[in-house]
Amino acid sequence: MTQTIQYRRIHIIFPVALASLLVLGAVRVALDSLKNNELHFLWQFNNVSGNRMRPRILPIVVSEDEIIPDGCNVFEGKWVWDNSSYPLYREESCPYLVKQVTCLKNGRPDSFYQNWRWQPNECKLPRFDALKLLEILRNKRLMFVGDSIQRGMFESMVCLVHSIRFQEFNASIEYYWAPFLVESISDHATNHTVLKRMVKLDSVAKHSKEWEGADILVFESYVWWMHKPQINATFGSPDNVREYNVTTAYKLAMETWANWIETRINPLKQKVFFATMSPTHLW
Repeated sequence: MTQTIQYRRIHIIFPVALASLLVLGAVRVALDSLKNNELHFLWQFNNVSGNRMRPRILPIVVSEDEIIPDGCNVFEGKWVWDNSSYPLYREESCPYLVKQVTCLKNGRPDSFYQNWRWQPNECKLPRFDALKLLEILRNKRLMFVGDSIQRGMFESMVCLVHSIRFQEFNASIEYYWAPFLVESISDHATNHTVLKRMVKLDSVAKHSKEWEGADILVFESYVWWMHKPQINATFGSPDNVREYNVTTAYKLAMETWANWIETRINPLKQKVFFATMSPTHLW
């Protein structure tokens, strides 16, 4: 009971909006790439004869207020009310949201939660620009890996840019279901509800072959670990199944994941983000 109350407090203290820091992290990667560059070229498509589209290159000048200054910690700040420039998209305008994250369709009477904007303490964030993000993601892969919390982040990112023609940028924004990051019996993308969960604490091999080659990886894994105080798991021998304290199992799993990061990620070419905790959308 004490543990349940603790979890409820966590969900109250950390509002759902906290999850959007993952998007801020991905956007920060994009915006960092804009520094010291005054001219960028973006594709614009104009209607010509019939329904055919013809691309033309437009110069985009980056002003000083669109650059995050060096040393600014975008993860320390506060949420401020903004009803002039937010929301960046509306629920009804995006066809990619699954039912469980469509608050208004599910009966929420207000839409004020869409007007909160993150404001760092030390600087001002530029307004999100879908074209600039896609230009920076040109010929790159951005992948979100985790559970349904992470799927919500993926859907939100897609909603931010869905009006742009992705194929012209050769940009990929992907989602990969892996609620424990390590292998488990809940790894099926849609049929993952099981009576008793079990994880393989020493292996990400099945998953990581899909992560290979991604330019930006955003990982998240927490909620599924907190289902019960103990979890069935294997470590070493796949036939040696025993019950682990969930915090011990989580630590071993994260070490396995971290070892893969250290050996397979090139920090000069790839970016990795990790979020340890987020409130579940079920609250």
